[in-house]
Amino acid sequence: MSFIGDIPTLAVLRTKMQWHQERQRLLAENVANSDAPNFKPRDLVAPHFDAHGEAVGSTGTLALARTSSSQIEPSGSGDSFDRNRKVGFETRPSGNAVSLEGEMTKLASNQMDYEAVTQLYTKSLQLLNIAIGKG
Repeated sequence: MSFIGDIPTLAVLRTKMQWHQERQRLLAENVANSDAPNFKPRDLVAPHFDAHGEAVGSTGTLALARTSSSQIEPSGSGDSFDRNRKVGFETRPSGNAVSLEGEMTKLASNQMDYEAVTQLYTKSLQLLNIAIGKG
């Protein structure tokens, strides 16, 4: 019996928490590679949900991406990374396009959003416990 897993609101909150965790990892990777030659920063596309709380669009599992032109193009080449093409003017002569200030701002914002979603999830579980008489 998966009562908690059947509640769309909780499923949406869990998906958002997982998305924020993965985004935090990816943004930290951008910061760690801020001096690597030819490194391009990446970001995740925010998940979108339908009326039933199901994630729609390219928010499922992360798709494969080519890292070399000698690799075979993955099928369904629409991956869920935002390639951040707007930073071309900030690309250094080494080819690195990471803006530390921008990445640190995204990290802080992502952390605050994650904490807000976590609090909503916790409060929702507390309300459910009260409703079933265990709180």
